[in-house]
Formats: sequence, C-alpha cells, structure tokens
Amino acid sequence: MRVISFQFCSLAFLSFTIFQAQPKKYAIHTIAFYNFENLFDTNDDVTTNDNEWTPNGTQHWTMEKYEKKLKNLSRVLSEIGRPDNSNAPVLIGGAEIENRTVLEDLVKQPNLLLFDYGIIHFDSPDKRGIDVALLYQRKYFRPTSYSNIPLRIYLKKNSDKKAEVEQQDHDIDIKTDDKNRVFTRDQLLISGFLEGEEIHIIVNHWPSRSGGEKASSVFREAAGSLNRRIIDSLQQINPNAKVITMGDLNDGPFNKSIKNVLGAKTKKSEVEEFGLFNPFAAMLDKGLGTIAFRDSWDIFDQIIITKSLIPSDFSTFNFWKAGIFNKTFLVQSSGPYKGYPLRHSLTEVGFSDHFPVYIYLIKEVK
Repeated sequence: MRVISFQFCSLAFLSFTIFQAQPKKYAIHTIAFYNFENLFDTNDDVTTNDNEWTPNGTQHWTMEKYEKKLKNLSRVLSEIGRPDNSNAPVLIGGAEIENRTVLEDLVKQPNLLLFDYGIIHFDSPDKRGIDVALLYQRKYFRPTSYSNIPLRIYLKKNSDKKAEVEQQDHDIDIKTDDKNRVFTRDQLLISGFLEGEEIHIIVNHWPSRSGGEKASSVFREAAGSLNRRIIDSLQQINPNAKVITMGDLNDGPFNKSIKNVLGAKTKKSEVEEFGLFNPFAAMLDKGLGTIAFRDSWDIFDQIIITKSLIPSDFSTFNFWKAGIFNKTFLVQSSGPYKGYPLRHSLTEVGFSDHFPVYIYLIKEVK
C-alpha cells in the first residue's frame, strides 16, 4: 500500500484570492486483471487438450520458453498501477491458466516474490484445461470464503449451430448427460477483508466468440446472467456489499451481455441502487482497447464495480480511477501487427494478446 497526497484549492471570489487547503492523504491499492494467454507448463495433461503446449507440440513449448513466459508475466504484474502506486496490485485476477502449479511458479519469480502472493484457484471443466484464479497479497487481503461457480449451458435438442441454449441454475445440476453441454470456465467468487473492509471479487473468463460474435453471443449472455445472480445474492445478504467483477468477458462494454444482461452502466450518474458501473466504456469511446483484431480495438478485459464503491466520500476504500496498462514494452514494435499487444509466437516468447486492466481503490488517511 502507498500513501498519496492530493491538494484541493478553493477560490474566494470576493477577494480573488486563492487559498490552498492542507493536502489530504490517501491510502491506495491497485486491483488488476490480466489474461495471461496460454500459461501452460511443458507437461502433457492426459485429461485436457494441452498437447500443443508441450515440447513436441506445435508450439514447441520448452522449459526455456516457459521460464521466459513466467519472467515476462511477472514483470508486467509487478509494474501495473505505476507510477500512482509503487506497490504491485494487491489483488490480481488471471485467466488462461493451466493449473495451480504454473501460478506457484509465477509468484516465485524474483519480481513478485517479495509481495508474498497467495493463490486461489480451482480446476474448471474447460476442455483446453484453462482456468481463472486470484492472486492476493497476504499482507493486505484476508480471504474468508471462496468457491467456483459453474456456468452450465446446454444446447437445446435438435438445435443448430446458432447457439440456442438452455441454462441451468448455478446451484443445481439435475442433468447427468453432458452430451450437449457447452463446457466453459467457472466463475470464481472470493470474499474477504481488504485491510479490515469486506469486499467481494468475481473472476471471469466468459465463453469465446468461436463460431462468430452473433452466433455465440447467447453463451456470454448466459455468463452475464450468472454473474448478475451472484451479485444479487451478495446484495441480498448485505445491500451495501462492495463487489468487483473482473475478467476477460469476450464482449465489449456496449455488447448485450454486459450492457443489458449484467446491466453495467457507462456513467456514474446513471447507476441506480444495487446497480453496476463500468469505467472502461469511456475508454472504448476514446479509441482505447485491450485487444485488437483486424486493426479494430475493443475492450474485452474489464473491471466492473457496484454502486457501493462509487464514493460519496473516501472514509472507506472506494473507486478512484481505472486504466489500461499498455506500456511500450508490451506493444509489438514492427511488422504487420505493429501496435498490437506483444503476444507469443514461434520465434518470440511475448507477453499476451491482451493488455491488463486495473482500478485504484483509495481511502483518506486521518
């Protein structure tokens, strides 16, 4: 945690004299999300489709490459949020993670070791074996409960490829035949205390756009519906629950799954009681992005907050501002993909095809 100072000035119009108030001091924490893009070890897991990421696979994924990937990711994670906060993120949501072992290897990297990150991870039913997880600095965050909540989607019988689905409630599973199930990542819910203040985190990696954006939209709408139900359940217990939902949503802020189903508003003034605010919508309007395709940018990686984190004051930890971490070293500098995120290729171990995102929570220090 870092303490920062802001100075607030007031103008006395009668005398045209500027009076400068004493600087206010704030404790600051960075909360981040990063799609690690294929963080696989070199071992062949016979239960998943990970053959590509082995020494004999198409990626020729050797121990040397794996160690370089860990080094690259650890550099990114250690720098997210600078210069406003010299401390690394206190909470990091991650996606495209093969297993707990790769996370254990990651947090042992020299760039991250001193931050003493704990790990919360569950294996999900994704056929490639990729999961979501949360890293947390033990010094500042104490988890009290966590669970993986499955997204159960089934193609309707005799359905075509237009993705007509039926969705199970997340807390029951009466089906025994998974023949028509669309396997995807679970949603990870963590509750705990950030320096004594209760907070809830949901880490997501919603279904991809495989098969086309429109045809697959219904899968992400189902993910948005599940996410909304999780948030509703937390708010039923505590109407003032502070909830942060983050992840690679495979949709942008204005797509149906986020704007309509999840109900995330693009302006603070529009957020009603129990509502959600998406600070990344304004960035997309400015032409910024976290992922590029055919020279078109979008923001799939988002951190969305409940109204309870929009400050009336900063007597407790509340939202300050958000950002996309797109430093120069993360950007492809030449070639046909110049300006894109510097991802892995057969000739270079890069970082990810996504830029990470982050928000700051701040609290006034008396």
